[in-house]
Amino acid sequence: METLALLFNIFFVFARVGTLAWGGGPSMIPLMQQEVIAHKWLTSEEFIDALALGNALPGPIATKMSLHIGYQQAGLPGALAGVLGTIAPSGVLMLVLAIFFLRAKDAPAIEAALSAVRPAVVGLLIWTAFDLGSTVLLAGNLTWSQALSANWDKILIVAIVAIGVIRFEVNPALVIIIAAIFGVIVYR
Repeated sequence: METLALLFNIFFVFARVGTLAWGGGPSMIPLMQQEVIAHKWLTSEEFIDALALGNALPGPIATKMSLHIGYQQAGLPGALAGVLGTIAPSGVLMLVLAIFFLRAKDAPAIEAALSAVRPAVVGLLIWTAFDLGSTVLLAGNLTWSQALSANWDKILIVAIVAIGVIRFEVNPALVIIIAAIFGVIVYR
């Protein structure tokens, strides 16, 4: 009975994430992080590791994260509950909204709503990047000045990756692979 309750909990947590996070997979990450850490399924560091692993693999990040976290909590049934929770509500909503949207897509109210939702999603992604960066850089209860001097190498990696992806359009999967190899060589 306890396992069944856990499976329902996994499903409903990811259903809530899938229903409330607007803008696609990456926009789900902030809410997913909040929920998973609040339920004590992962620590902040474990969440970052799962996110890094998920970004190294092809496919939508939210489904990979829910599959990983569900599996970690309850094995294969947990993975299934996590993925179904992530995709089922949004799939049903998408069908309903598609019918409505196709009829009303040019309505001023719809255009106005989307004009505000898009930058809100960008803001959530910036918050997620800041929150994840703080977790990585401030590990061990460092102040920002201590973190900057103690983690100059990680900040350099962040800058190189940002320049590589933005300026030179390096594939993010390649970035993760190179970073992993670099980590094995340098931080071992």
